[in-house]
Amino acid sequence: MGTVRLHTSWTVRAASGSKTRKVLALERIVDATVITVHIILSISLIALILLHAGRGGGLSDAFGGGIGPAGGLSGSTVVERNLDRLTVFVAIMFAATTITLAWVLAP
Repeated sequence: MGTVRLHTSWTVRAASGSKTRKVLALERIVDATVITVHIILSISLIALILLHAGRGGGLSDAFGGGIGPAGGLSGSTVVERNLDRLTVFVAIMFAATTITLAWVLAP
């Protein structure tokens, strides 16, 4: 019986090569899925950071970020707070996929 060692502490014993190939195919699918999600999150994080208002207003003004009660800069608006929350969430997910990739792809 053949033995296949997974990235974790699990061991799968296969009497034939077909089960071994299925396990390796499943690993490849999981790896590709995590990498794809990681790439999407990285592009999203870049876009969200660019949308934040800098010293001079930034790109968030295009989506109503500079509209306040008096029409001027009056602190953080609802759009800016929601953009902050979304950016933090995407950054946390990016960190989680980074750790997952380090664990899954470790030799």
